[in-house]
Amino acid sequence: MKDYTTANLHNVALIGHGGDGKTSLAEAMLYLSGSIERMGKTADGTTTTDYDPEEIKRTISISAALAPFEWKDKKVTVIDLPGYFDFMGELTGPMKIADCALIVMSAVAGMEVGTEKAMKMSSKGGVPHMIVINQMDRENANFDKCLEELKEKYGSAVAPIIVPIMDKGAFAGYANVLTGKGFTVKGKTVSEMAVPAGVADQLASYKEELSETAAGVDEELMEKFFEEGELSDEEIQKGLRLGIGDASIVPVVCCSAVTGMGVSAIMDMICDVMPNSVGKEYTGVNPKTGDTETRKADVSEPFSAQVFKTVADPFVGKLSLIKVFSGVLTGDMTLYNPNSEKNEKAGTVYMMRGKKQTAVDKLIAGDIGALAKLQNTATGNTLCDAAKPIKYEEFKFPKPVISLAVVAKKQGEEDKIATGLNKLMEEDPTFSIEKTTDTKEMVMSAQGELQLEVLIKKLQAKFGAEASFADPKIPYRETIRKSIKAEGRHKKQSGGHGQFGHCWVEFEPIFDGGEEFEFVDKVVGGVVPRSFIPAVEKGLRENLPKGIIAGYPIVNLRATLYDGSYHPVDSSEMAFKIAARLALKKCVDASPVLLEPVYSAKITVPDEYMGDIMGDMNRRRGRVMGMNPVEDGQEVEAEVPLSEMFKYATDLRSMTQARGSFTMEFVRYEEVPQNIAQKIIENAAKNKVDEDDD
Repeated sequence: MKDYTTANLHNVALIGHGGDGKTSLAEAMLYLSGSIERMGKTADGTTTTDYDPEEIKRTISISAALAPFEWKDKKVTVIDLPGYFDFMGELTGPMKIADCALIVMSAVAGMEVGTEKAMKMSSKGGVPHMIVINQMDRENANFDKCLEELKEKYGSAVAPIIVPIMDKGAFAGYANVLTGKGFTVKGKTVSEMAVPAGVADQLASYKEELSETAAGVDEELMEKFFEEGELSDEEIQKGLRLGIGDASIVPVVCCSAVTGMGVSAIMDMICDVMPNSVGKEYTGVNPKTGDTETRKADVSEPFSAQVFKTVADPFVGKLSLIKVFSGVLTGDMTLYNPNSEKNEKAGTVYMMRGKKQTAVDKLIAGDIGALAKLQNTATGNTLCDAAKPIKYEEFKFPKPVISLAVVAKKQGEEDKIATGLNKLMEEDPTFSIEKTTDTKEMVMSAQGELQLEVLIKKLQAKFGAEASFADPKIPYRETIRKSIKAEGRHKKQSGGHGQFGHCWVEFEPIFDGGEEFEFVDKVVGGVVPRSFIPAVEKGLRENLPKGIIAGYPIVNLRATLYDGSYHPVDSSEMAFKIAARLALKKCVDASPVLLEPVYSAKITVPDEYMGDIMGDMNRRRGRVMGMNPVEDGQEVEAEVPLSEMFKYATDLRSMTQARGSFTMEFVRYEEVPQNIAQKIIENAAKNKVDEDDD
């Protein structure tokens, strides 16, 4: 590629509902621009941006991928983003660094949840956007219906610019609202065609609306419009650029990515009216002083950039995808990372197209590229000039909502699995792994079951570690409900010195929610020598995790040592530890109960799903604590046992057509209902027998 100025660089995110044709659109743009010789197909696994084996196998996008091309003396870098909700975390970084977004929707399916989410994400993030109604070549494609749905949801901001010309139900061409001209496409050749009378009337109506909308974004244009009653095409285009920039105008275009019809017109619009980095200012803080700093998207400014994605590959090594915010990056530079407070050597600078890396001399302000093998840099980190440091705000990734236990298929591969997953976490910060102290399991948390499945497949493909999933064990607890006095007596005679330890302990529940275990020494008269009292406490503490009814840790227990006896020769620390354990076992007579973790869940759903959510919460033994109106409907606050919530992310998505979301945090432990507790105790006993048999 030749050298470009910042003014001639465009970075465009492709977002929308899964299956609406984002990857095909990126492929069509690469093909029409001459960047690739043959146009790949998603179904065949031959597209440029879906190159991961799991993407090819599942025919869906899983990771963000770059597709740069040259058009009209400009460099456009398309960022192809996943549409499936399990991979929404992949949008976080790219949507922060993109200059604008193309929201792709299907002409057949119309407005879908992914379209709504894409519009919301673009609006909230202040990302200028254009809507692409794709798949116009398909049977039952309906541009007018899609446009009506968009206008109903988003009002007068929606402005059609490229509209279809249909012939007997087939997508024969497209017309430009600004010029009034019609075009058709064969291969890479665009030819002008006559505009049918019906479409011409539509164009006139759309252009009138567009003139009014364009005039409304600029005082000078407004005056001209009032004086003359119309604007020139150049003036409308100026208003269009301004309106798109402040999101008061959302242009709508149509195309068929598969046939290429209308795609070159979209590429023209990206170059002509969609904003880029020119004039942008990026705000951060000086890591040395804490003062606010700004950088302009200009080559004369000190170098600064942000890593928006990391690709972990066991053969290639780590690749850090970056957007240069200011200055110029060359391979011989030493970069400062204020997040890790370490220096990094830039090394070779790459341009990425799918998985293909092409070495380039430099990246300038506004450009996107990659650096390899940065040792101390993660997704969201800033890279800058050490003499003029700046630190940009890190990305806020969505929190995991589903957790499953990871089980090694081959014994002894646990460490290999943990190492591989940690490497994958560099690539995908939206999942986490934790070795639980309670259940000794490796628990993996992510956005959905599909994401978990894909990660396990990647683990095997990239790191040769095989694993499967199981439901995580619930960290139940045990406690007692009444006080008892228990004797622990250990006596063993085996020739020579024997063993003797004897203690009386009063066990009672702690109801005030204070300490989980409290040991009280009330021994008088030396019935248990001072030197053996710590052994009694230690014997109790060591056996608390083993439980009394189902093998779960005992909590909320006070143990008071008040009596006992000893033998001057046979007594020892070990004997008193055993005596303490024997005393603890007698808590089986102190009305022992099981406790389960209860979580506070905040569930946000549109109003129409409230009945389903409330009924479902009741089925899960949840208690609804309240409801709060929010922007997207209602936020339901409920308290619900953890055991009922492991697959809730999947169920909520199903109940609300993926419009619902939720967060959870631990509140307290509560007693398990007797009928459920009995099953847990029976299962624990069965598992213990199985383990003993093994």
